[in-house]
Amino acid sequence: QVQLVESGGGLVQPGGSLRLSCTASGSIFSRFAMGWYRQAPGKQRELVAVVPSAGNTNYADSVKGRFTCSRDNAKNTVYLQMNSLKPEDTAVYYCNARAIFPAVNSWGQGTLVTVSS
Repeated sequence: QVQLVESGGGLVQPGGSLRLSCTASGSIFSRFAMGWYRQAPGKQRELVAVVPSAGNTNYADSVKGRFTCSRDNAKNTVYLQMNSLKPEDTAVYYCNARAIFPAVNSWGQGTLVTVSS
């Protein structure tokens, strides 16, 4: 499996910004669909954004226009730029790498984002 290491979480005031990063091990990063998910206390994990190996990035309706997901294949890294943060964005954010061939479905350890004044 692929090892994923996330960074960039923290405490931010409403209206603020954060950028999360997720770096993957291995040499076939470009084949993966890379996704960001989040799980708030007492809630199920939900999709935030997915950037495929090729094609358009998909976003949850709740973050459209505020979050931007991008990837740098040369650095084996996917980013989540989060702007205009709201308290309801508070959650543990997880990075996911997925591919059909080879079969990969790996998760990072999660990074906590807290939006509070």
